[in-house]
Amino acid sequence: MFQFITFRVTMALLLSLVISLLLGKSIVRFLQKKQIGETIRDLGLAGENSKKGTPTMGGLIILAAIVIPTLLFAQVKTVYIWLMLLCTVWLGLIGFLDDYIKVFKKNKEGLAGKFKILGQVGLGIIIGSTLYFNENVVISREIIGAKKLAPYERVVAKSERVTKEGHRFADVKTPITSIPFVKNHEFNYAKLISWIPGAEKYTYVLYILIVIIIITAVSNGANLTDGLDGLATGVSAVIGVCLGIFAYVSGNIQFAEYLNIMYIPNLGELSIFIAAFVGACVGFLWYNAYPAQVFMGDTGSLALGGIIASLAIIVRKELLIPIFCGVFLVENLSVVLQVSYFKYTKKKYGEGKRIFLMSPLHHHYQKLGYHESKIAVRFWIITIMCAVVSIATLKIR
Repeated sequence: MFQFITFRVTMALLLSLVISLLLGKSIVRFLQKKQIGETIRDLGLAGENSKKGTPTMGGLIILAAIVIPTLLFAQVKTVYIWLMLLCTVWLGLIGFLDDYIKVFKKNKEGLAGKFKILGQVGLGIIIGSTLYFNENVVISREIIGAKKLAPYERVVAKSERVTKEGHRFADVKTPITSIPFVKNHEFNYAKLISWIPGAEKYTYVLYILIVIIIITAVSNGANLTDGLDGLATGVSAVIGVCLGIFAYVSGNIQFAEYLNIMYIPNLGELSIFIAAFVGACVGFLWYNAYPAQVFMGDTGSLALGGIIASLAIIVRKELLIPIFCGVFLVENLSVVLQVSYFKYTKKKYGEGKRIFLMSPLHHHYQKLGYHESKIAVRFWIITIMCAVVSIATLKIR
């Protein structure tokens, strides 16, 4: 049975749920015993005083529920699996260090922002470089006519194959992605600089830079969204399901041909990691739903955002991030707009003005009198809608 990916996906999902529920209970008790509680800033929000002392660093539950099932049921040597494990542990450690400084050093600011960014940039360089240069990261492409491929594309050695119908296919190294809602739905990053003579050989620099920006933006977006009980966890679970569907159809040659989408070989094992990711998020909701018994802290939120960004890049759906990560995007924009407008009006009029009652956006609705559980559930619903629209792009072009 372990030869079937569907069986291993199911087992990874179930085990991640069990780990979240059982291990989560022990970790919550341990955190309570050690009085590792959240320090709440006085923001003038309803119910914030009741959250003081709630155990934090609960992201350890999520990390364990992702890593353990993946190690047990996935083929770790697969490039996509070890990349995702690296991403999970890397950002988990950065978040853990931030939470440690806040809790044990009594420093509300935590890890300096520049060090967080440095860690995210470092991870982006590793992931971008691996995806660009590793020989196992390819797409399958039909070879037509004498002009086989573009100058910036390369066939992996001994990968050409011929179907019964006489069609020739090969595994190709190319920095390509999918464009939503477009009939010819593939875009090669090399085209962005191909108009510059001789610049195509530096495509890897552009690609790695794009990966860094995506990972940093989504990771910080998830971190900003983690401000209400169950909000970031539920949103991440929905996005995980969406990415799981993309990974499944893109890694299955029959579905890829039927949907006329990019077929990505060796992507099947990634479904096991995604199943563990979704299970970890759903299981953590048992303790994180309102009223939260534990907060994930930066240990969890930075990792969740980085995982989502990395998965989107691997399945070549990063241009869909503004849609299925719509909540993260809006939360990010609300902070940027609020700060920018405040600085602009203060400089021009001598008094800073605000667009929102408070940012990120979920605090704006709290100020309007909405209960935080209602805000969280409505953000989940919006994310489900965004995920459905994203999945619809498989056919709507």
